Amino acid sequence: MTTMSSAGTVAGAGAGVLDRERTVATAGFNRWLVPPAALCIHLCIGMAYGFSVFWLPLSRAIGLNAPKACPDISLIGELFTTTCDWKVASLGWMFTLFFVLLGVSAAIWGGWLERVGPRKAGVVAALCWGGGLIVAAFGIYVHQLWIMWLGAGVIGGVGLGLGYISPVSTLIKWFPDRRGMATGMAIMGFGGGAMIGAPLANLLINYFKTPTSVGVWETFVVMGVIYFVFMMIGAFAYRVIPPGWQPEGWTPPSEKKSMISEHNVHLDNAHKTPQFWLIWWVLCLNVSAGIGVIGMASPMLQEIFAGKLIGHPELAFGQLSVEQKTVIAGIAAGFAGLLSLFNIGGRFFWASLSDYIGRKNTYYTFFVLGIALYALAPTFAAMGSKLLFVLGFGIILSMYGGGFATVPAYLADMFGTQFVGAIHGRLLTAWSTAGIIGPVVVNYIREFQLAAGVPRDQLYNTTMYILCAMLIAGLICNYLIKPVDPKWHMSEQEVARLQAASAKGDAAIQHGSFGIGKGGLDVKAALFWLFVGIPLAWGVWKTLESAVKIL
Repeated sequence: MTTMSSAGTVAGAGAGVLDRERTVATAGFNRWLVPPAALCIHLCIGMAYGFSVFWLPLSRAIGLNAPKACPDISLIGELFTTTCDWKVASLGWMFTLFFVLLGVSAAIWGGWLERVGPRKAGVVAALCWGGGLIVAAFGIYVHQLWIMWLGAGVIGGVGLGLGYISPVSTLIKWFPDRRGMATGMAIMGFGGGAMIGAPLANLLINYFKTPTSVGVWETFVVMGVIYFVFMMIGAFAYRVIPPGWQPEGWTPPSEKKSMISEHNVHLDNAHKTPQFWLIWWVLCLNVSAGIGVIGMASPMLQEIFAGKLIGHPELAFGQLSVEQKTVIAGIAAGFAGLLSLFNIGGRFFWASLSDYIGRKNTYYTFFVLGIALYALAPTFAAMGSKLLFVLGFGIILSMYGGGFATVPAYLADMFGTQFVGAIHGRLLTAWSTAGIIGPVVVNYIREFQLAAGVPRDQLYNTTMYILCAMLIAGLICNYLIKPVDPKWHMSEQEVARLQAASAKGDAAIQHGSFGIGKGGLDVKAALFWLFVGIPLAWGVWKTLESAVKIL
């Protein structure tokens, strides 16, 4: 038996506050409250992109004013030393932990998330991400790198995975009329997290800095608490659709589209189809190209343009003084921030556009336009045009973000919405793979070119052409994607049984809006959007403030 609560959810007898049946929306609920709930979580876990702000202070955590280096120490030795400062390269392994654990945890627990609902998954994500930062703070306090890796990298990485996929299935089901836009609204938060978190971290580090501390462990504690609170607000604001719900006045399009299936494929069978692996490679190759550029954005701009950034076009990178290099490093940081802004905008823009031109055509655009821009990048550099170079890479990074935001809708088109969250979780192993391939390709080719005596302003030319080849392979994979073979489709009876089970025994599934319309910007929704919009606007302002120095 079920009862209706005043909070607008259906409460099963004896159901816990985190159980799925306590989050089923009822009449009067506004579906536009769900995207800001997702943003509460994604804007917090998106700080994973901004962790490089901690590396320089942590590299002198013992020396304080200058690193206390131990040149011959190995990475294993760094994990346990209490007398030597950590190398920036060793701290950078945190990125690998983040994105490998994100993909692995999303794949392992995606099916569990579909069963228990987004609220319970969001709470676990908050505990892991916020708690992981506090464990990492303890690791910094006792100067044990392995504890910091365990806290932020492993425990926090699990929080990243669960937090990232927690809203995907829910939003796609709330917005069947705008699948791409819905996921774009949430996933753009992951791209924007660093824009808020990085300047906030800088403020906190400077506030907590003392003659005996660089201020990082204290910053981790404060940010861990802040993120936990925000993520819990998002988790408890989640609502799932009643079984059989569809927006008021909306019916599925009568015009059949070959690339949008009306059928569902079971989670256990999705990975057996060629479509799953083709989309896996489409995402992996698109992300590999973009993530390599993100990791090297700052040094790339400095080495290519050097003195041109400060009004001395005659000076190559090696001819700059220490003071001049410090100035252009600050300008290059603005470039990295500007790319983050394009990353965010692209997640919403391209995902929304995919609702009109289709997911396959959107990825065709990513690959064709990306190939052209990577191929032209050396020409822009040779021309000395900072505007064309920055704009070109801005568009590239918008498509990098757009690829993440569009792929959940692509999966829903191929495999239906019943298991899309769990299927998306398994697909994110492509991100884990790309997180290794992209930086390795870009970093090692740069080192090889440098050793071969290639001038610094030409170090990245070969890399750009290799990234073009990656995108050509992605273009071919996208071309090969066709509708799923009907033999993998679930029957209507199977889907009905699953929906009835999630409805806790309701005899039949009826279809309708149940008093929940398409929603709109009422007072409650406006306040919730303002709650997430103010910190996001602050992050955008801080980014533009730094990036304006480039041009």
